Amino acid sequence: MPAGCGHARAAWLGAALLALGVLGLLLGASVGSTGLGSVFQARHDPVAWQIVWDIRLPRTLGAWLAGALLGLAGAVAQGLFRNPLADPYLLGSASGAALAMALAFAVLGVSGLVAGGSGAALAQAASPWLARLGLTGAAFVGALAGVLLTLVLAQGVQQTMRLLLAGVVVGYVLGAVRDLVQLAQPDVLQAMQGFTLGITGFVGWGACGVMAAMLAPLLLAAWLLARVLDALTLGEATAQSLGLPLAPLRGLLIAVLALATGTAVAQTGLIGFVGLVAPHLVRGLARSTHGPLLVLSALAGGLLLMAADIAARVLIAPQELPVGVLTAVLGGVYLLWLMKRR
Repeated sequence: MPAGCGHARAAWLGAALLALGVLGLLLGASVGSTGLGSVFQARHDPVAWQIVWDIRLPRTLGAWLAGALLGLAGAVAQGLFRNPLADPYLLGSASGAALAMALAFAVLGVSGLVAGGSGAALAQAASPWLARLGLTGAAFVGALAGVLLTLVLAQGVQQTMRLLLAGVVVGYVLGAVRDLVQLAQPDVLQAMQGFTLGITGFVGWGACGVMAAMLAPLLLAAWLLARVLDALTLGEATAQSLGLPLAPLRGLLIAVLALATGTAVAQTGLIGFVGLVAPHLVRGLARSTHGPLLVLSALAGGLLLMAADIAARVLIAPQELPVGVLTAVLGGVYLLWLMKRR
């Protein structure tokens, strides 16, 4: 396919993903226990306005932002490691965030939580400020700490295979430590359910602001570093022959990957397959270099998680499915279909 045709197709795909995202945001504002009526009554009914503006819209937009961060991180990971099965949680960010959350619950105490407790339940049991800042901050710091530990074990960013192996080791070790914390305090296991299953129901405007503030600069940084990913596609030796300082540039890409993943995980918990599937969908629809691919993967990831969030509200209404469970099922089915097709 000619380069011009590929870029035109990528531009059309980006416009379509943006349009679908806007439609999804409007649809998300109308999906809930009170149905579409709240949207029509919002101008005249303060309760309906609060439902739409304070609950549905930030939740739907938050799902899009978290999905965009995971889609961006997935595209960076797959390009960096030259592996189509790489995902945002590869370098220990997920296990680090989960351990940090478990420790936060253990320190704060969760014996007073209601059944099926989660970070949101703790917000009511303790204080909203402490829960939003303390638990979100703990998950973010834990995700970054997991990545830093991986980098220490890998002795830097020079060898991709060493990074992958270190990430696997860190994931298992931190996961085992989290299990020990949960065994020591069984109430922590109950409180961790919402985080480990992935949940978007308690995302507010503050969380949307945090994710938007991180997404914009990270997307710009990834775009500027796209040339490095293009060079790595040709092989390590070829990339070095182009005169690129691979070690510091690879470190910057890992920083983008870690910050994007940590921000999303801190706000919505562990939502799998979005970062893995979004780049695959984009590559199947439009062949392009990594610059457009990174942007399209972010748009596709946002649309995927937004659609999953809406479906989670609809499928067993008036109850809800954890969105992370839904993305795991749909993502697994898609990958199995992709394997059979190829």
